[in-house]
Amino acid sequence: MKHFKKFLMFITIMTTILSCNDDLSFSPKGVVSLETLDTPEEADQMVIAAYAALGNDFGGTKPTSSMWLYSSVRSDDAYKGGGSVTDGGGGQLNAFEQYNLVLPSMARINDAWVLIYQGVARTNNALRIISQFSIDEYPKKNERIAEMKFVRAHWWFLLKVLFKYPVLADETISDDDLKLTGNRIYTNNEGWDLIANDLQFAIDNLPTNQNEIGRPNKISASAYKAKVRLYQAYEQNEQNAIINISPEKLNEVVALCNDVINSGKYSLSNDFSENFILETENGPESVWAIQFSQDDGTEQGRLNMANSHSYSLAPGYGCCGWHQPSQTMVNAFKTDIDGLPLFNTYNDIEMKDPIDFQTNGVDPRLDHTIGIPTHPYKYDPSFIYQSNWARTPTIYGPYSGMKEMLLPNDPGLVKVGPFFGTSKSADIIRYADVLLMKAEALIELGRHVEALPLINEIRVRAANSTGKLKNTDGSPISNYRIEPYNIAGWTQDFARKAMQWERRLEFATESPRFFDLVRWGIAGETLNPYLEIEKTRHSYLQNAQFTEGKDEYFPIPQAQIDLTEGLYQQNVGW
Repeated sequence: MKHFKKFLMFITIMTTILSCNDDLSFSPKGVVSLETLDTPEEADQMVIAAYAALGNDFGGTKPTSSMWLYSSVRSDDAYKGGGSVTDGGGGQLNAFEQYNLVLPSMARINDAWVLIYQGVARTNNALRIISQFSIDEYPKKNERIAEMKFVRAHWWFLLKVLFKYPVLADETISDDDLKLTGNRIYTNNEGWDLIANDLQFAIDNLPTNQNEIGRPNKISASAYKAKVRLYQAYEQNEQNAIINISPEKLNEVVALCNDVINSGKYSLSNDFSENFILETENGPESVWAIQFSQDDGTEQGRLNMANSHSYSLAPGYGCCGWHQPSQTMVNAFKTDIDGLPLFNTYNDIEMKDPIDFQTNGVDPRLDHTIGIPTHPYKYDPSFIYQSNWARTPTIYGPYSGMKEMLLPNDPGLVKVGPFFGTSKSADIIRYADVLLMKAEALIELGRHVEALPLINEIRVRAANSTGKLKNTDGSPISNYRIEPYNIAGWTQDFARKAMQWERRLEFATESPRFFDLVRWGIAGETLNPYLEIEKTRHSYLQNAQFTEGKDEYFPIPQAQIDLTEGLYQQNVGW
């Protein structure tokens, strides 16, 4: 076991120095105040405290390093799972999956808002402290400002995709002014520009290489800015419908992705599995990841608890069966005789019995993503997944997530009460995302032929990722059949569908699916047909319904509207 001396874990005690309340100003309750931090060394500690907030997730309900509850479960990727429909916040998590049960008064929505703003507050506090020093006093001043603006951009991005109109207040706004700052002082487009501006500062002031894992660099800032501009390119009206796709923003996405690609710093991992095991964390595909640790001098380490409730009842686990892949997700990995996706017919017949995975062609990424009865789990041919490992198979089916899970005997897995944490880093942007963002922009620009090799690069990697997918006798777990696309028939419409499908399979259960659907303007037309089929499989979804022009975003928490005496304006439809 390595000692995990990743820099952002140096001072985990700082996570308690800035405890916060539900006001966006988050006045410190700890043993220090901002006024007493007056040395560059203490400024660096504030920076570390801001980084530490990135790891404050627990069970997926506090969105920092993972958004599985807020995206996978709200899409066609996964069910909530757990011990019952009401398990998790008295049914609030179930409401997320069903859309029409969500209420602005729900505590879980307010919890997400508050937790993210705690992270924003830490970056703003660090920026205030840093700003008081000259370059001579603090040679790393501009670099540390750039790091904090990068981290703040991450928090603001989460707020934008969750709430559309959050409060975007920087370090120059005093606590008194913050109480008078509404959530509609910027348009939707202007909000994206604020995030992009922070990332541009990071691009301009960060080094290309960082000595300490976890600090962003110039190239990772370019990748994140490409992500922001891609979302911004799809211009929405107040009803959340796409009214225009900006060529200017798409061209910027292409240029930023080229900066990442041409830097030579990143590449696809040789095997898809290397993104999801401890031994190869922070590999060539990891453009930016949140770091975690154990054996770091603290009581139990700074563990990743985002998936703490998502382990099955398998021997060595035992709790709690959340975030279960959907039957529709399993079916989506089917391929036709030519090794290509079955875009229109994949969900007509369920693929669930052991023989089905031999008679159908399947994309290898299936067995990297989903625990399936009779299949080896997480690359251990002797650890065969059983249907009774699912906590409530009669409600949520027999499957289990796998990407972020570690085996029971993995040195990076730590039992914390009935739950589980890991010391594995959490990728926020993978190089595969950069390739597909560029492909998406090219397709929407009408340059779809240029997107073909980018998508095929990812498919070829998937085809070459079967080395760990073996039974004890060395035979393949499933009937793997995947091929790259051919230029014949590669129209813009087909290319768009292929790109969207590739994102679906490549990032299945990693969290972007719901936000992708909203960005493309197809959430309603995708999720309601999905629900109609799933209602025949799972009775608890009988009344589920996605409402276009409303359910693309969460409501602004009613607790925050009440706290500001109506200053904040509610989102459309709520």
